[in-house]
Amino acid sequence: MDHSYIQIILLTQTNFEAYLNDLTNTLYQCVHDGASISFILPFTKKESEGYWLNKVLPELINKNTAIFVALIDDQVAGTVQLECKTPPNQPYRAEVSKLLVHPNFQRKGVAKKLMSALEDYAINHEKFLITLDTRTGDKAEPLYTSLGYQTAGVIPNFAKDPKENRHDATTIMFKQLKDF
Repeated sequence: MDHSYIQIILLTQTNFEAYLNDLTNTLYQCVHDGASISFILPFTKKESEGYWLNKVLPELINKNTAIFVALIDDQVAGTVQLECKTPPNQPYRAEVSKLLVHPNFQRKGVAKKLMSALEDYAINHEKFLITLDTRTGDKAEPLYTSLGYQTAGVIPNFAKDPKENRHDATTIMFKQLKDF
C-alpha cells in the first residue's frame, strides 16, 4: 500500500501548540472508541487536553519524549510517542507510548508510517531496543507483530477496560532494532 500521502512531523516545543487541539481530539476520540490507553470513561476533552499539557509537553521540553504526528490532508490522523528517559543502565532502550490513530483514519497505514518514523528516530538517537505494551488481543497486537515486535509475556488483569467493567491482560513486546 502506498503511504506517501501520509506526512510525519516530529513535534517540538515550538510547533506543539499548533497541534494541541488535534492531539486532544484524537486522544478523546480513541478513548471513546474503546482504546485501552490509560484512560476510562467518562473522559472529557478537558482531561484529554490536560494529559497533553501536563504530562506530555513537559517531557517534550525536557527532551525525554519524542512525539510524532501523522497528517493526511493537513489533518492529524494519528500520533505516537517514544519515551527515551531510561535508567542509567539502559541508555540504549526506549518505550513506545500512545500509538493513536483517529477512528476516521484507521486502516490507512497511519500506524505503520508512525512506527517507521519512530524506529528511524530511535536508531538515530542510539536507542536500539524498543519496548511497548498493548492490550492482549487488541487490533494493535498483530500490527506490532507484523512490524517485527516479539512477545516477552502477558500480564493478566493489567488494566481496566475503558468502557466495560472488566480487566484486560496486556502483552509486553520488544524489538531489537540493531545489534549492539
